[in-house]
Amino acid sequence: MSIWEYANPKKFMQTSAWALPWVAGLAIILLLGGLIWGFFLTPDDYKQGSTVKIIYLHVPSAMMGVSAWFMMLAGSLIWLIRRHHVSALAAKAAAPVGLTFTLIGLVTGAIWGQPMWGTWWAWDPRLTSFLILALFYLGYIALWEAIEDPDTAADLTAILCIVGSVFAFLSRYAVLFWSQGLHQGASLSVVGGDQVDNVYGAPLVACIAGFVLLFLTLVLLRTRTEIRSRRIKALLARERRV
Repeated sequence: MSIWEYANPKKFMQTSAWALPWVAGLAIILLLGGLIWGFFLTPDDYKQGSTVKIIYLHVPSAMMGVSAWFMMLAGSLIWLIRRHHVSALAAKAAAPVGLTFTLIGLVTGAIWGQPMWGTWWAWDPRLTSFLILALFYLGYIALWEAIEDPDTAADLTAILCIVGSVFAFLSRYAVLFWSQGLHQGASLSVVGGDQVDNVYGAPLVACIAGFVLLFLTLVLLRTRTEIRSRRIKALLARERRV
């Protein structure tokens, strides 16, 4: 079986209809479990007090804000190279979800930063690139809405997505390039060197997994809606020609 089979809208609709209840159910379990565990069953930090618990919203949302853009980049490149409509529609569907996660990351970061840094905002390289990424999300969504021809819109938004990926990359790795910035390094890392204690790390992993599955759920739902909308428009256009 080839992965390109799922570029067929019918195959995608069938598979996503089967997967959605399982993905959504697991997302709810992990999100509720992780957030309850993190906010109510972990102790206050000896330095940051209860403020540290915003990590269970800030870290997953910021992580997904960046990851969503990279998912859109993958979908855009597939569209440009192979002209698979499902990939373009999936990228379009992911944009409002990614923007929402990015805004949550910005707001929760400001709430966390105020008592820690003494300010709601600082022009730190990572924060600035994350803010610019949010503006690229807005531009991407607006460009889809401004262009009537869907293939032309997919082409131009794909180019915008490639350009915006620079800021997605900087949002993720700016602390490695500008060590003098206020923002700390990664809380969790696959190569070790975690900066969070296990008592906070375990529920954080559950929350991150929940946010990932929530993202997948919302993107699947929105992609299915985009496919249905495209079908309806095609039927209406055919009726008008008749």
